[in-house]
Amino acid sequence: MMVDKVDFELLIENKEWKELKRLLNEYDSIQLAEFIEESPEKEKIILFRILSRIQSKEVFKLLSYEDQEQLIEGLMQYNRKLSDLLNDLEPDDRTAFFEELPGQVTQQLIQWLSPEERKKTIQLLGYPENSIGRLMTPEYISVKPQDTVEQTFAHIRKYGRDSETLNVIYIVDNDLKLIDDLRIKELILASPQQKIEELMDRRFVALNVLDDQESAIKVFRDYDRVALPVVSAEGVLIGIVSFDDIMDVVEEESTEDFLKFGSFQEAIANPLSARIGGLFKSRIVWLVALVFMNVFSGAVLSNFENLIQSVVSLVFFLPLLIDSGGNAGSQSATLMIRSLAIGDVKLTDWYKLIGKEFVVSLLLGITMAVAVAAVASFRAPEIILVVSLTMILTVLNGSMIGLLLPFIFTRIKIDPATASAPLITSIADISGVIIYFSIASWYFGF
Repeated sequence: MMVDKVDFELLIENKEWKELKRLLNEYDSIQLAEFIEESPEKEKIILFRILSRIQSKEVFKLLSYEDQEQLIEGLMQYNRKLSDLLNDLEPDDRTAFFEELPGQVTQQLIQWLSPEERKKTIQLLGYPENSIGRLMTPEYISVKPQDTVEQTFAHIRKYGRDSETLNVIYIVDNDLKLIDDLRIKELILASPQQKIEELMDRRFVALNVLDDQESAIKVFRDYDRVALPVVSAEGVLIGIVSFDDIMDVVEEESTEDFLKFGSFQEAIANPLSARIGGLFKSRIVWLVALVFMNVFSGAVLSNFENLIQSVVSLVFFLPLLIDSGGNAGSQSATLMIRSLAIGDVKLTDWYKLIGKEFVVSLLLGITMAVAVAAVASFRAPEIILVVSLTMILTVLNGSMIGLLLPFIFTRIKIDPATASAPLITSIADISGVIIYFSIASWYFGF
């Protein structure tokens, strides 16, 4: 049964709470999250309050940070509902939400947690920002090597409801150090009286609690796991990280890199809800910096004023030539930044790529030179050689800039995504103007 959003509004207006609750129960968490996100602020709070505890937990995780914060503010006056929500959330989801809040607000909300959940949250918040420790959840199932398969299943039935995942069961020794992991399939196919140690091969992959979150992305990709254990420096099992948590990091990192590549000073969560001042602040720094960089292009042009006055047709091809160099540089930089980010290319591989990029960009330049020569043959035949040589050299130059800048930025400990498209384009523009008019001056004897 499908219900229009208008029906919700009418039910709220008429205070038909039982009918509203009945209708909400007919939808899954994704649909409910969409309804809440599209509703006015007052209706968001009402709809969310009517949801069951299970629905609230699932729907809250699917909402944007802005809607989550709005709901928390609205629920402050409803002590029981807020307490239930915060305590029901998975520790990693709760930590991710608390991280985005001002410290004072976080401290206030922590007081709504039960002693057990408060201890977990404080522990997770105590790890360095962007570390695996902030991402992990302490909700997992672990057993001892001497346990039988039958005992293990009894343990799972008793404690598995609160576990993040039951796909993998972890084996620890008496000091709680991780010694192996078993997929649930292996347990199902084993004899009930077999001991866990008989199924072990002592080969497992684990993350260190202090590792950077980005390092976990590569491990998940390489080993194709739904979850990975997290251990301390001493090898003690203290949590797990699930695949859905890693996907959130991937999305966040991709968005951050995308914005940096577009020369945004800071991330924009949602342009519809962002303040004008915030949008202005995130974009103005790089744009002003690039204004001063592009002053050099004007200075270069002024040095060739006599040449331009004598061969006016040179101006017609100027935007085409320098834009081609900038576009080639952006392509090369995009490829390198992605390769560095996912680990396909290492910092020490730069010299291996120069020769290959040189050949590729040379072929690109020659192909594009043929195209621009064809245009010049109709517009200005006297500068065919100039524009053809310039096209080859500007594409080569732009590609080399786009290749090397990400490596240079990585080497000096700056995010390579900061080697953004406008920055590369500006550098390529300045050098492109110099190349173009230098060749023209040589050709025409100026």
